[in-house]
Amino acid sequence: MISLGGGSVHDCAKAIALVATNGGKIEDYEGLDQSKKPQLPLVSINTTAGTASEMTRFCIITDENTHVKMAIVDTNVTPILSINDSGIMSNMPAGLTAATGMDALTHAVEAYVSTGASPITDACAVKAIELIATSLPTAVKEPKNMVARENMAYAQFLAGMAFNNASLGYVHAMAHQLGGMYDLPHGVCNALLLPHVEAFNESAATERLNTVGQILSDNNSDLAGLNTIDAIKKLADIVNIPKSLKELGVKREDFDELATNALKDVCGLTNPVQANHEQIVGIFEDAFEARS
Repeated sequence: MISLGGGSVHDCAKAIALVATNGGKIEDYEGLDQSKKPQLPLVSINTTAGTASEMTRFCIITDENTHVKMAIVDTNVTPILSINDSGIMSNMPAGLTAATGMDALTHAVEAYVSTGASPITDACAVKAIELIATSLPTAVKEPKNMVARENMAYAQFLAGMAFNNASLGYVHAMAHQLGGMYDLPHGVCNALLLPHVEAFNESAATERLNTVGQILSDNNSDLAGLNTIDAIKKLADIVNIPKSLKELGVKREDFDELATNALKDVCGLTNPVQANHEQIVGIFEDAFEARS
């Protein structure tokens, strides 16, 4: 099989390829390593700089009956070859460039503070954050700037290597629910949730989050002197990410269901602080109003 596109295209191809060799339905494989056979050989050609689905063991599929994004984390869905061409990516519009770039940042940060982090994943995550801080604003403003595009292609791939091995956290566990219920852009949901989840994580990941802030500050003068949480918010502002879940049409009355489903998502298992239902609702509340 060959997939050409962004994360949703690659995930769809992974799902087809996995069911083709294992049988059943894709929902049979939700969770961690539920399949028994490798998928059909898959070559993934990437057109965006964010999801890293073209090279990871993660496959996210929306259940249209329950409106939940299922996380399938399985070595058997890893493509045998991934191709990233920054020339193809230069055709992305600004909004998609920003959203996918903030998705890559979220991958790197969540992998860096993950309980599954290692020196190898740390090296990938740190370099990815550095490249994103330097190049994402330029890629958004100057879509044909090939230095910025190439740096973002490397950054998203490095971030993919980081989270493919260290996994993720509550940003993704929560963003998956927003995407499933409201059909919202994944990268935008991540960008809105990232500062609030990391504020929740600070008690257990203070040193690592301080390092993230320092990298952002050192590699983008607009972020200089800001703490980690404020630097993430400022970068989101620079690339014109929407400011609140309210702005995206999210409803407070859905927070209870969203939190329940987020706590079932396998991505939350490696978050540095394990939350209860009330705390996840609280993070949704924090992201509901416009960031300041």
